[in-house]
Amino acid sequence: MSCCAPGTETAAEIERAENAGPSGEELMLASREVGQGMRQTDLSVPGVHCGACIHAIETALGKLDGVESARVNLSAKRVAIRWRDGKLPPLVETLNRLGYAAHLFDGFGEEKDREFSRLVRATAVAGFAAANIMLLSVSVWSGAEDATRDLFHWISALIAIPALVMAGGIFYRSAWNALKHGSMNMDVPIALGVTLAYGLSLYETFHHGRHAYFDAAVSLLFFLLIGRTLDHVMRERARTAVTGLARLSPRGAMVVREDGSRDYLPVGEIEPGMRLQVAAGERIPVDGDVDAGVSDLDCSLVTGESAPQPVRVGEPLRAGMLNLTGPLVMTVTARAQDSFLAEMIRLMGVAEGGRARYRRIADRASAMYSPVVHLTALLTFAGWLFVSGDLHRATTIAIAVLIITCPCALGLAVPIVQVVAARRLFEAGIMVKDGAGMERLAEIDMVAFDKTGTLTMGRARLANQDEIDPATLSLAGAIAAHSRHPLSKAIASAAAALPVSRVAFDAVAEIPGCGVEATNASGAWRLGRAAWA
Repeated sequence: MSCCAPGTETAAEIERAENAGPSGEELMLASREVGQGMRQTDLSVPGVHCGACIHAIETALGKLDGVESARVNLSAKRVAIRWRDGKLPPLVETLNRLGYAAHLFDGFGEEKDREFSRLVRATAVAGFAAANIMLLSVSVWSGAEDATRDLFHWISALIAIPALVMAGGIFYRSAWNALKHGSMNMDVPIALGVTLAYGLSLYETFHHGRHAYFDAAVSLLFFLLIGRTLDHVMRERARTAVTGLARLSPRGAMVVREDGSRDYLPVGEIEPGMRLQVAAGERIPVDGDVDAGVSDLDCSLVTGESAPQPVRVGEPLRAGMLNLTGPLVMTVTARAQDSFLAEMIRLMGVAEGGRARYRRIADRASAMYSPVVHLTALLTFAGWLFVSGDLHRATTIAIAVLIITCPCALGLAVPIVQVVAARRLFEAGIMVKDGAGMERLAEIDMVAFDKTGTLTMGRARLANQDEIDPATLSLAGAIAAHSRHPLSKAIASAAAALPVSRVAFDAVAEIPGCGVEATNASGAWRLGRAAWA
């Protein structure tokens, strides 16, 4: 019999199960082969937020038997572990021991950004409290004495309490989680400095002191939260390249059964051997081969070639390609997580989590931050106490050392620059596989392109518009307007400035691999391949 309320045991069991993380069987199923007898496991670690977290996780996982490498992606809050195929290392157990709850990483998921909402609420509370305490402090600075000063100090102390609990809770929980598991992160000195500043101010208020620092403690929380919120927003924006790639994958596909029936299945449930129907205008959801149909594909995302490529029965398809002109039936050869598009997403993650020279320097400095700052504050306290003999003054100066030495800019600025650069390069059509490549890019003085065909802007345009009769071009533009083919769009765009043809079409049909045919009572017009037209 339990004295707890009904359901308490169940809630505790659920919490323990969530903290326990995925089982070994789930990890094995979610892991993938990467060649040379190696497997890779991607885990989501929501508790990662600073360079010290990265260092602790990568160091602990790197020491496990069988682990070849461990890389933390701070933007995605994900750790990618490569280990030798055989016995599964205790990955989740190690992360739990460090105080970081781990879950299976879903590269295609789009969860609501709860962290941003939590940061905004905490920042608002800290800002409101700081503004009101500052207003009360103006009177004290202006010369309020005795009972009036003490009253304002007590009111400031009461206002600061919810700020420390609600806004400071973000730093306190992180610091306690680190200390509980025998480590330290950047939030430990922040939490210690804010607590000591509030405690010293409360001591001064009790003893009718002239100076209290409630405004400093709460304002520090406010500005730190502003920085953390802006950093979170920047990271989310910097990851638009990866999330944009994930959105290119359809959420599902039409499966053609053996009896001819059709079912729409989520992309995660599609298995090799299934037959899928891909309509014109849809993207290829997974890798496979053409089983039936003829069409043109936009392969620019996969190969970089902007010209549409014809595809027929038996030819391979890659996830992310855009079907342009005709319906296709394909046979699946790989699951969604093993597709070409998924591999591209992983490559972008590698670029974000790469360890370039300057990033390694920043990570080492961030990892050394906590012990160095605490030692410095302790030596400062001891030195001032020895020189002046004033405990109050020594404590005040030691608190100031803890507060002013936050290295968030060092630990976060270098990684965020690398992430933003990778995103901007991807938007320009350049895939970055290693962050160190961007540093070497600054030393380049010559570029050699090895490419079949020509380098283009990726957008087709009509080059000989002046040589075409305006009436003919206007008619071709009217026909091309009924097609989504890139070349048709170029013709329609060129004809947009001309008078629209008054020819009325009874029917317009797009013939895959050939072109567009328009008919009416007086005849038929064809726009497409020369042999067909």
